[in-house]
Amino acid sequence: MPGPRLPITTSAPEQGVATHCPYCSLQCAMTLTPREHDTGTVLEVAGAPFPTNRGGLCEKGLSAAELLTHPDRLTTPLVRDARDEPFRAASWDEALQRIADGLTVAQERYGRDAAGLFGGGGMTNEKAYQAGKFVRVALRSASIDYNGRFCMSSAAAAATKAFGLDRGMPFPLADIARADTVLLVGSNPADVMPPAMRWFSAGRERGAQHLVVDPRYTATAAAADVHLQPVPGTDLALANGLLHLAVKHRLIDTAYIAERTTGWPAVRRALRQYWPDRVERITGVPVRVMERAVRLLAGSRATMILSGRGAEQHAKGSDTALAWINLALALGLPGRPYSGWATMTGQGNGQGGREHGQKADQLPGYRMLADPAAREHVAGVWGVDPDELPQPGVSAYEMLDRLGTDGGVRALVVMASNVAVSAPNTAHVRERLRSLDFLAVSDIFLSETAELADVVLPSTQWAEEDGTMTNVEGRVLRRRRAVDAPDGVRSDLAVLAGLAARLGRGDLFADDPRTVFAELRRASAGGKADYAGITWERIEAERGVFWPCPSEDHPGTPRLFREGRGDGAERSSTQGYFPTPDGRARFHVVHHRDAAEMPDDAYPYRLTTGRSRAHYQSGTQTRRTKALLDAEPGPSVEIHPDLAARLGVDEGGDLLLRTRRGEARMRVRLSRAIRPDTVFAPFHWSGDATINDLTNPALDPVSRMPEFKTCAVELTAAPIPREDADG
Repeated sequence: MPGPRLPITTSAPEQGVATHCPYCSLQCAMTLTPREHDTGTVLEVAGAPFPTNRGGLCEKGLSAAELLTHPDRLTTPLVRDARDEPFRAASWDEALQRIADGLTVAQERYGRDAAGLFGGGGMTNEKAYQAGKFVRVALRSASIDYNGRFCMSSAAAAATKAFGLDRGMPFPLADIARADTVLLVGSNPADVMPPAMRWFSAGRERGAQHLVVDPRYTATAAAADVHLQPVPGTDLALANGLLHLAVKHRLIDTAYIAERTTGWPAVRRALRQYWPDRVERITGVPVRVMERAVRLLAGSRATMILSGRGAEQHAKGSDTALAWINLALALGLPGRPYSGWATMTGQGNGQGGREHGQKADQLPGYRMLADPAAREHVAGVWGVDPDELPQPGVSAYEMLDRLGTDGGVRALVVMASNVAVSAPNTAHVRERLRSLDFLAVSDIFLSETAELADVVLPSTQWAEEDGTMTNVEGRVLRRRRAVDAPDGVRSDLAVLAGLAARLGRGDLFADDPRTVFAELRRASAGGKADYAGITWERIEAERGVFWPCPSEDHPGTPRLFREGRGDGAERSSTQGYFPTPDGRARFHVVHHRDAAEMPDDAYPYRLTTGRSRAHYQSGTQTRRTKALLDAEPGPSVEIHPDLAARLGVDEGGDLLLRTRRGEARMRVRLSRAIRPDTVFAPFHWSGDATINDLTNPALDPVSRMPEFKTCAVELTAAPIPREDADG
């Protein structure tokens, strides 16, 4: 039986507190208003007018306050006296000292890089910044990365190579409504970002035409004019095929290419390999559909190409993103009104989380750790010698894969991430977590990762803390505290400052978010992601401020890559529009290659994974929310009726999915929305339904993104034990 709900204590005004949703990167505005009921104070959630969501909220946002008082909340530190013993409650002093000792012992025995931290894309900018600083300054270790590596890394790598700058959307979300043609590649906002659909709907109302590239006929595809349904993992070939047709029909913008880009001749030569019939054989998309699509894209006044995880979560994800950028550049889109290429960041602070130091190779402001000038600047802000800073470490999966091994991390702190469910090849990751000498986890619930820990710390939630977030548009927002945290719960800022003190560097760390943000501004100054001119007061007055914003009298940069203002700062070029050495965007030659694992006799079908409408990420939060569980009480695998008939399984039947890495069991949901050679499963569930036990950890050579979106799978009709049926 669940325990009693926690009480709420708040000094919020009667009109409520304006803040932002704790879930996806839209960061929809909401108001939290305390109301007195017979059972005590409750928080009433309502959408608030804001440029991003215009008052709209999805079911996840509307139910978010339920988690604040959930009986499963962690409210005291937990420790184990031995790995085979149960948790017991502990004081904060004991818990923090155990963590400090665990980190110190690992470093004394195995070297500085044996202690590390794995972060999360939902942490505030202040926490993400402090996490990176803690590892480099307090631990002097190279061992840090975060779950955003599994989300945005391929698009970020591609944008940096092509444009010289990575900001997921180089224009406001509202610009979508003004575009005449929009192509979404591997993105399903109707299910994963429902409030964003009002901008797509507004565009269609004024006559815009929308195209969707997806192996599934999603809710987003159903609302579009054209659906291109490729084989999973063939988006790169499709992009090259469309560009081949654009060249053939003389639809490219030769003046734009000449004035604003470099590298086109080599790409044009490479496109000869992508004649339409060959691309149809690779992708399964008919030539006539490709012909229609490219004429729509080239024929409108304002065209957008929006990329998502479906195209990017592959071992060739960065090349795939570059292929779609090539198409956008050849059509003359980036920098023009209501046009361009963008990628739809997924996690709540997926943008800000990667800008300020959680990635293994980066420092605040999107500076690179290997750059001597960047090291000198940031070390000066931090008050340390640049030589103290480590060189870049390894990426997220590489770190997890080496846990507990010679040369790998031996003592790990995990914050705001549930890698035991969300990482690829999770059965292996759980084994590596168990092999650690020491594991500490900070979370709001006892997640599947926390269950493996030696020390678990109870963390504050979104409505219990102040800070900033950076949403999908690059708009820096204020997260505001509406309620008091339960007794015994602390912010990760306080945790990192407390650990730094025990490691002898407490004088360099603050636990006040406003103080940390002021330091972040100084550290980012002059970098690509320049927050120097953004203050909490400006955010309040201006409803968010777009970076780059290098000074307090700078207006911020809602739209990037305009003429003479490539990066929004005081940079100008007579040759182009982009923050590259010559002001020009770069074309890149990229070629289709097969997925890292193709179907064969033993594993004859394709598995692709993703999110469902009711749930989010590893499900730690949404699987504890009644309204969301009522909407989707358990996982199901989506399978075409023709394939189901061949397998002898019916709607609601049980299916065993097996790959070379593991297996999962799920109930069947018949759907003609999926290709007959492919099955789709959500990754929000644990237990026998942990779909990431099956996914392939093959890595993109540039972004180090694992291949979540396609692997070879065997399918067998098999009963699920009833007690395990809902994960």
